Amino acid sequence: MSANNDSFFKTIIVAVALCLVCSVLVSTTAVSLKEKQKANASLDKKKNILIAANMLEADTDVAQAFENFERRFVDLESGSFIDVADAETFDQRQMAKDPANSIAIENDVAKINRRSKVASIYLVKEAGKIKTIILPIHGSGLFSTLYGFVALEADKQTIVGLKFYEHGETPGLGGEVDNAKWLASWPGKKLLDTNGKLALSLVKGGASKDTEIDALSGATMTTDGINNMLTYWLGKDGFGPFLSRFDVNKGEA
Repeated sequence: MSANNDSFFKTIIVAVALCLVCSVLVSTTAVSLKEKQKANASLDKKKNILIAANMLEADTDVAQAFENFERRFVDLESGSFIDVADAETFDQRQMAKDPANSIAIENDVAKINRRSKVASIYLVKEAGKIKTIILPIHGSGLFSTLYGFVALEADKQTIVGLKFYEHGETPGLGGEVDNAKWLASWPGKKLLDTNGKLALSLVKGGASKDTEIDALSGATMTTDGINNMLTYWLGKDGFGPFLSRFDVNKGEA
């Protein structure tokens, strides 16, 4: 009986030791890969911003391309540029979850519940002049929240490009937001009118105006979601105040 007990306890000890060793190995691996994962996430984000800005080619050096980018922070209520405590670690999505740094949305057409008080945008400069304004947007589709960027020309009306970098929409339906052919239909369209009001809409049956984009076939809810997020983010509670006061020639807001 004693021998059996010894055998049982030895088995338990070996099992616990193995669990501890495996836990240490997994933890060590996770820690060692953390910086690499953060670097890959940063690179992926930059690539998506470049796609929105129509600046990513097969041979594009991402780091070099971003030398022409300037990241700025916008107080969404006033539309003015502000400084933030730590620009490197600023995370707009995390800010939206913090009641002290976000607001609850009343007219929540984009169905996002809360938004950060401050937004991070990008300005692309060429020969010292602002060429492109890149704005983050997000909103609910059918099965997920879509996160992306919309880029505007310096006229603050004309679309340079659109790119969604994260979503969980149905492949072949709402997932067609990733379709290169559909995305190629956005550049040159008018997002806003001369008064800064949203002019663009996604329509069924074929776009015939410079303020229309073909709706996604078989994806009514995703299409409506994109319409709604543009309505919100380009409106008075989103980037409307910023675009209204932003002086492209002076680079001031």
